[in-house]
Amino acid sequence: MKISQKGLYALQAMMMLARHYNQGAIRIRDIAYEEELPEKFLELILLELKNARMVESVRGAKGGYQLRRPPAEIWLSEIIRLIDGPLAPFGDAEQLRNLIDRDAQHRALYQVFLEVRNAAAKILEGTSLADIANASPAARQKRHSKKSSEVVLPMLVHGATRRGDK
Repeated sequence: MKISQKGLYALQAMMMLARHYNQGAIRIRDIAYEEELPEKFLELILLELKNARMVESVRGAKGGYQLRRPPAEIWLSEIIRLIDGPLAPFGDAEQLRNLIDRDAQHRALYQVFLEVRNAAAKILEGTSLADIANASPAARQKRHSKKSSEVVLPMLVHGATRRGDK
């Protein structure tokens, strides 16, 4: 699965807001500092999340951003679809089903792609901000692991690098 730098920043900001849920609005500057994100880029991301009604802005001296819904009601799939579009790198499920029906010679290949797409979507649609906001990596792996011998592959992140990274 590919996720853009913008998508990764959105997820990180949303996790931070989830950790501080019910503590009032958090200033952009504080989100950017705590998560080590570029403030100007974060402003654009938060505006997009606000327009999608995932976060709300609060004006005034104690202003900033906060989640509109409880973290347990915001799914990773929602955030990724908003920022980066479809979840799977193989197209949407309907496209794959059409290929399976039309291309008998490559049907098995497209079926594997559909299974990969469905597995990724199931995990992202079943994981809320509450699930990951305060969870350790070991807890996350245990939640989705069926076998202790599973290999975890790194997720590719495409786009700009984080500040200080080369």
